[in-house]
Amino acid sequence: MASHPTLDGLKRFGNGRMRVARPPQCMLAGLMRAPPPAAATGTPFDTFERAEWARLRGEATLPLSEHDLAAVRGIDEAVSLEEAVEVYLPLAQLLNLQVRGAKQTGAAARAFLGRRPERIPFVIGMAGSVAVGKSTTARTLRALLSRLTERHDVALISTDGFLHPNRELETRGLMKRKGFPESYDVRRLLAFVSDLKSGRAPLMAPEYSHLTYDIVPGEFQTLERPDVVILEGLTLLQSGIEHQVFVSDFLDFAIYVDAEERLLREWYVERFLKLRDTVFRDPSSYFHRYAALGAEEAVREAGQIWDEINGVNLRQNIAPTRDRADLILEKGEGHRVTRIFLRRQ
Repeated sequence: MASHPTLDGLKRFGNGRMRVARPPQCMLAGLMRAPPPAAATGTPFDTFERAEWARLRGEATLPLSEHDLAAVRGIDEAVSLEEAVEVYLPLAQLLNLQVRGAKQTGAAARAFLGRRPERIPFVIGMAGSVAVGKSTTARTLRALLSRLTERHDVALISTDGFLHPNRELETRGLMKRKGFPESYDVRRLLAFVSDLKSGRAPLMAPEYSHLTYDIVPGEFQTLERPDVVILEGLTLLQSGIEHQVFVSDFLDFAIYVDAEERLLREWYVERFLKLRDTVFRDPSSYFHRYAALGAEEAVREAGQIWDEINGVNLRQNIAPTRDRADLILEKGEGHRVTRIFLRRQ
C-alpha cells in the first residue's frame, strides 16, 4: 500500500507549565453572573453545560456579523451565530479578562523591580485532534478578541510551519508520521515561543502551504509584538523526554478542543470527500491523485488513513494531553459545543 500523509494541513483553504497570574476576583465577578455548577469530586475542572456557559456573557452582544463568521469558517465547519454568541463570546470575554490581568500583573511586577514596562504577548495554545475544528475555533476567537472593546492586536500562528520539510521527512521515513511529535522541528519551535515570551521583535514564523503540503521556502509570517498570539497545533500540550523545556511552558492559557473519536473519524471522512471535489482537483495539489477516486473508494481510503495514522496519533499523543488544558471545549454532533470544562481558579 502506498504511504499516506495525514491530510491535517488541508482542513481549510483560500501540568508543568508556567502559569500567568490570574485576574483579581473583582474582575471575574462581572463574568460570573450565574453561580458555577457544583464541582465534581476529584477533578480540577468546573463543568458548564452549554446553557449555563451561554449565560455568562451577560448583556454583551456579538461584535461579528454573518459575513465575519463566513470568513472564519473551515472547509468542513461553519460557526453559526448561535454558536458564536453562546460559546465563543463568553470564552472571548474570559480570555479578555486573562489578557488584561496578565498585563496589569506584569506592569506591577516590572514597576516593583524598577524595570521599564515591556510588551510581552499573551499566548493562547489551541490543541486537539485532526478534524476537530481547531483552526476554525482559533480564527473565531481571533476575530472576537480583535473586536472586543479593548481591540487587541491578535496574531494566529499554526505549528504546521514548524514541521520538518517533506524532503527531510522522506529521508527519515516519517511521511506517514506527519503530525506526530517526531515530525516537528521542536528546537526551532521552542526557540520561537521563547523569543515570543521574551519580548523580541520582529519575529518570523515559517509559512506552510496546504496546497503543496510542505514548508514554503523563504516565506515567513512576521510578528511585531502583538497583544495576543494564538498558537494552534496538534500536540502543543505534550511533554516528552527529549527536552527539558516544552512548548506548553510558554502558554498563558491552553484550550483543548475535544470530541469522541467516532465523530472525529466521521468528520475526517466528510472533509476528505469535500477536498476530493475541490482542492484535490488542482493539479498542483500534493493530493491530486485522490481527485479521481469514486465515492466509495474515497470513503474507504479516508477511513484507512484515519485508522492507520490520525487515530493512532490521537490516542498516543493528542488525547493524553487533554487534561493539561485550562479549558476544554467538548463537541458533539455537527461540531456543536455541548459542554465546557474550566480549570478552577
